[in-house]
Amino acid sequence: MKNELLDRTKRFALDCWLFCFKVPKSREYNAFVNQLIRSSSSVGANYRASQRAKSTADFINKLKIVEEEVDESVYWLEIFEEILSQHSEEIVKLKKEGRELLATTVASINTAKRNNNK
Repeated sequence: MKNELLDRTKRFALDCWLFCFKVPKSREYNAFVNQLIRSSSSVGANYRASQRAKSTADFINKLKIVEEEVDESVYWLEIFEEILSQHSEEIVKLKKEGRELLATTVASINTAKRNNNK
């Protein structure tokens, strides 16, 4: 489960970055692009931090942060979808990846909690 989550996290963050490089550079889009870059970068950084957790409780807490950041990235992608019709297919793909990553993160948190309670 951990390797799958790591792979998906890396892919989602990288795909968000690559998407942002294609977005037209203009004043009205810069705030959205910067926010998406920030949230997708944090997803990867906080997942790596969770791998160095000293306890299951710390691991769960760090994964919850990843979960929130994936959710935030998906939120910004939904805003992009409303304003950038020329990239809508890519945005739909990224949102799907984000939701899958979110589901995997939640499953990892639940598994860690169950293992901690044994």
